[in-house]
Order: sequence, then structure tokens, then C-alpha cells
Amino acid sequence: MKRFVVGVYVLVTIALMIWGYYQAIYVAPNDAMQGEIFRIIFYHVPSASVAFLFFAISLAGSIGYLAFRRSHPERAQAADAWALAGAEVGVVFCTVVLTTGPIWGRRAWGIWWTWDARLTTTLVLWLIYVSYLLLRRFAAGPQVQTLAAVLGIFGALDVPIVYMSNRWWRTQHPAPVFGGAQGSGMDPSMVGPFLWNMLAWFAWGVLILAIRYRVERQSQAKAEAEAEAALTA
Repeated sequence: MKRFVVGVYVLVTIALMIWGYYQAIYVAPNDAMQGEIFRIIFYHVPSASVAFLFFAISLAGSIGYLAFRRSHPERAQAADAWALAGAEVGVVFCTVVLTTGPIWGRRAWGIWWTWDARLTTTLVLWLIYVSYLLLRRFAAGPQVQTLAAVLGIFGALDVPIVYMSNRWWRTQHPAPVFGGAQGSGMDPSMVGPFLWNMLAWFAWGVLILAIRYRVERQSQAKAEAEAEAALTA
């Protein structure tokens, strides 16, 4: 039954990705000012939203690990697995953001990059979580998970700064499309394709997150079994 549910979810996710692509490329009209290049928004914004969500999951997992590491070791390990999975998938989507943004910027601004508040804080966010992953990959010792949890919490503090940066400061990055100043928003003909792609990329991200979490839990179980075998020997 579980495999059936997973299989259905995978098929639905693939269907959503295909439908989202069709909506973004063939259904949404050209932007009057930007032309075809505006279609990057259907990938750039959903990727940013999903990255923020998974960094929040990493934050919750990091807090959970620190809270349970002494009282409930099994819960702590599960929380740590969520923290690692959230960080990894978040970095993937944040990389998409930092790739699609300059592609749009080169056409719209004539430059690939500018050190404004939104772009800089996003790059800092990406660097913090890449550092988190490097720490988890190459450091050794009993305190690695604790240090990584602290770093994960520190990194998550940058998420609201990234989100609010083009509200707090004057930036070259476009103003918020939704919830911005008067006159902000999206043409109704573009809202449907945008929401379909938000749903598709969210479903895809959740699928990858679940797979990564399961792999990490299996890795933890294997490491625990090897440690017990070593003690027995």
C-alpha cells in the first residue's frame, strides 16, 4: 500500500511538472515590457519559495536535534536527518534561484550581477548552507551534529532578511510582485500558470526531501549498527 501511494505521488508530481511547463511556456502570454524572458519568473520565484520552506525545515530539525539530543536520542537523530535533508534540498533550489536570476538580469539590466541587498543576502544564505553541508561531509567527531545544528539555526536567520530586503532597502531587484506597494501584482492571465508552477515545484521538492530523509535515516542506522559491531568485537 505504501509503495502504491508513493508511486501515485511520483506520477502526480511528474504530471504537475509537465503541466506547469506547458502553462509557463505556451499558456502564459508574453510580458508587455520584457517579452519572453519574463517566463523565468515561473521557475525563479517557485524555487525561491521552496528553498525558504526547506531551510525552515532544516531550522526546525536543527532545533529539534539540540532539544532532544540528551533526553531522546532517537528523536534527535530523526530531527537531524530532517535538518540535513532540508539543507541539501534547500541549497539545490537556492542554486536554481542564483542561476535563473542572473540570466534574467543580463537581459533586463544588461549585467549578470549587482551587489544589491536582495542578491547579496541570497548569496550569503547559499554560502552559509553550503558551509553547513561541507561541515557535515568533511568534519568528524561527536560534536559535528551539534555544530551543524547551530550553523543551521544561524543560517535560517538570513531567510527573513532575504525576503524583506527589497522592502527594507532600495534595491535593483524588482519590487515584490505580491503584497508589495500599490499597483503590484500579476496579470490574471499569468496567475494560473504561476500557481501551477508553484504547486509543481513544491511537489517535486517534497519528493526529493522525502527521499533524502529516508537515505539519511538508513545511513544513521547503518552507522549505529557498525558502531555496535565494533563495540562487540
